[in-house]
Amino acid sequence: MHSSIKCSSVNRRMINWRRHLYTLLFYLLVPLLLMRLWWRGRKASGYRERWWQRFGFVAVVDAPDKPKPLWIHAVSVGETIAIAPLVERLLGDYPALPIIITSMTPTGAERVQALFGERVLHYYCPYDLPDVICRFLARVKPRGCLIVETELWPNMIAGCQRAGVPVMVANARLSERSAKGYLRLAGLAKQMLSGLTLLVTQHQSDADRFQQLGMPADKILVSGSIKFDIEIDAASQAQGRLLRQELGNRFTVILASSHEDEEDQLLATLSPLWSHYPDLLIMIVPRHPERFESVCQTCFGYSANVVRRSEMSRITPGNTTRIYLGDTMGDLMKLYAAADVAVMGGSFSNVGGHNPLEPAVLGLPVIMGPHYFNFSAISDAMTQAGGMLLVPNMAAVAELLPSFVEVPSAVCEAGAKAASYADSQRGALDRLYQEVTARLL
Repeated sequence: MHSSIKCSSVNRRMINWRRHLYTLLFYLLVPLLLMRLWWRGRKASGYRERWWQRFGFVAVVDAPDKPKPLWIHAVSVGETIAIAPLVERLLGDYPALPIIITSMTPTGAERVQALFGERVLHYYCPYDLPDVICRFLARVKPRGCLIVETELWPNMIAGCQRAGVPVMVANARLSERSAKGYLRLAGLAKQMLSGLTLLVTQHQSDADRFQQLGMPADKILVSGSIKFDIEIDAASQAQGRLLRQELGNRFTVILASSHEDEEDQLLATLSPLWSHYPDLLIMIVPRHPERFESVCQTCFGYSANVVRRSEMSRITPGNTTRIYLGDTMGDLMKLYAAADVAVMGGSFSNVGGHNPLEPAVLGLPVIMGPHYFNFSAISDAMTQAGGMLLVPNMAAVAELLPSFVEVPSAVCEAGAKAASYADSQRGALDRLYQEVTARLL
């Protein structure tokens, strides 16, 4: 035993029948989870690394001369980027405070390392099993837990509650689709939410859905999205400008954070435009690195003139390079800074879209497909502001682009509206910071 946290029988008598059933099913799935880690590790070796941390076997945090650490859980890359400004502020204002960040994916782990290096500790998040959570808490002894966005796990929250560790959720969102899923397990969801100290939501619609699930209104704060407070570092912008100079006056559209089949959809609809617009350059940045090779093959199926960023190849003179593949990690902001228009991946497959604010703050007009439920409120508002275009399919993207290529002022105008909208919504980070320091530190 590494602390006074009581783990005897993992307090199973306190687990109601719903969570008991959920836990039993989770235990039965453990062999499959291990097989999945091994299987995914074929293409992304990070899934096979530090696997024991997922069972709570992390280094014991035992430094009597230091404050207890703050535990921040950010499931993957997007959540890590979103919470990064808060972490930077905490590191600056509380230099003695240890911060532990957990994630589920190797890409999330890589982003933590790239952003913070040795200034924070990183572990893979423990699986949501009572003994695993108890082991993790006993070794880490956190002063508080901050969950980013939607990673709500019943045993994690219950374990923190039993150990006296306050839990906050930052930048919380709950789509109508997800709310319906939780309603099927209303009893379990209500008990889980009751263990939270505070739920800080992005929008009133999110707050309303959480209340429908049983979250008390006095434990909900609507503060806006911290993703509006994103700061693009000067180095990324400078490297983006250098790439832009390399591109010259070529009109460049970027498909960002793309998922399976979206690259094929885009290239099938845009490649015919090359006969009319030979200067058109298509950038593609896949969401998951394990797909880089297969996406590269897809690109070569449409043109032999493909440049891979990972090979440090330069764009060929003139307009011979047709496709620029962003097959490196951590460079999306640089590529946004070099592009003219952003097409959001994940919105042309049933993923729910990805963060449109990243290109918006750089002054890019954004094109979003029909599946944008992860960013519905932001997308609707940005569309009303004139900075986003919602389209039903990739064919509509091909119909839109000629007007942008032929009227550059339309691109500038829409991009300015996107940037203006993003700037007008800043401030959520300050409100979240006040709550975190008051309740968790």
